[in-house]
Amino acid sequence: MLEAHQLTFGFGREPPLFQALSMALARGEWVGLSGASGAGKSTLGRVLAGHWAPRHGFLHIDGKPLASRGLRPVQWLPQSPERAVNPRWRVARLLEEAWTPPQTLREAFGIQPEWLKRFPGELSGGELQRVCVLRALAPGVRYLIADEISTMLDPLTQLSLWQAVKAHAERQALGVLVISHDMALLNRLCTRHLHLADGQLRSD
Repeated sequence: MLEAHQLTFGFGREPPLFQALSMALARGEWVGLSGASGAGKSTLGRVLAGHWAPRHGFLHIDGKPLASRGLRPVQWLPQSPERAVNPRWRVARLLEEAWTPPQTLREAFGIQPEWLKRFPGELSGGELQRVCVLRALAPGVRYLIADEISTMLDPLTQLSLWQAVKAHAERQALGVLVISHDMALLNRLCTRHLHLADGQLRSD
């Protein structure tokens, strides 16, 4: 289980975005997270993935502190995949940075062989998002923080991406936190829903 205990986070001397916040995400569980723009959803996602350290509180996986080195067992996937890649690397190098996804998974995520020789800027947002999501599914990853990953995609691409993620997550018993403004999407994917407002989480 991924557990956050009494997390407080803010930038510099600014008031905290959230304070004394606690939550848990179990293996195989899909939890939705909603909230107004600026409420701190993406910030919470990055803290849960270990990208940013909280002012107070701590994170545990199965009762142990989140590792600071090696492959991160919690992967944060941003809305804009361009933010997650080196623009000077070709797609093949990006995709195989942490592992070599098998052909069956490449096909499930719609990765085309001709993409591998291109640079990120030569792919559409939806194509690059597929690459970034598949890259994050390396063995050892146990939790995904999916931060508005399908917002910019057309409905068909959105559907195929979530189908591929869902199938792999179920096989590997991955815990998934889905951050989105789209309540229909959260209701379709998730068994539990959290809402972030005024620095606190409530269950809906």
